[in-house]
Amino acid sequence: MSDSAASALVTYAENAIVEDEAMSSARERAADLGVDAVSPSVGALLSVFAAAGGAKSVVEVGTGAGISGLWLLSGMRPDSVLTTIDSEQEFQAAAKIGFQQAGVAANRTRLINGHALDVLPRLADAAYDLIFLDGEPVDHPRYVIDAVRLLRPGGVVVVNLGDAGYRIPDPEAYDDEAFAAREATRIIAADENLLPVILPLGGGLVAAAKAFVPPEQ
Repeated sequence: MSDSAASALVTYAENAIVEDEAMSSARERAADLGVDAVSPSVGALLSVFAAAGGAKSVVEVGTGAGISGLWLLSGMRPDSVLTTIDSEQEFQAAAKIGFQQAGVAANRTRLINGHALDVLPRLADAAYDLIFLDGEPVDHPRYVIDAVRLLRPGGVVVVNLGDAGYRIPDPEAYDDEAFAAREATRIIAADENLLPVILPLGGGLVAAAKAFVPPEQ
């Protein structure tokens, strides 16, 4: 496939997704706050992962203005809970507005104000169906290590590589974010219990499912 054809396909993938009024309002709040929100195609993929896995317990690192959270919730079970972590209270306040406008019940979201590197170690092992990592890019390798522990067998971790995703193949890209993106991808690829895939959506994603390990005979 030529570069122009690939570019056209990516553009089509983004434009093919139609967001509702609550999502559009959340994007306006994100723009006002200067928050980098996930693209529509990335949001739709999160919804698909949540629905396909029957996700009941989901963790999100990086609440932002609530756009990715809305997409996750749209695919999650009606009795599910989204735990979303962000160090910025202003962002989480905006996300709460978005959840309310979308008609999300208050007991379906748990917003934790704090640094993910402090919060993730306190969460229970093998208790989550889906984890979306969209926090500080340079911390993604450490997030991934915790995420693998938190996932139940069959669960999925999705890492938003952001702009660094397109710099991974560039041998001359040695900035901190590109290095962290490579390291997060390497950690996932090296784990024999993970089934990984790289997806050219948004700025680039790496996703992996935690394999079911048969009991020892």
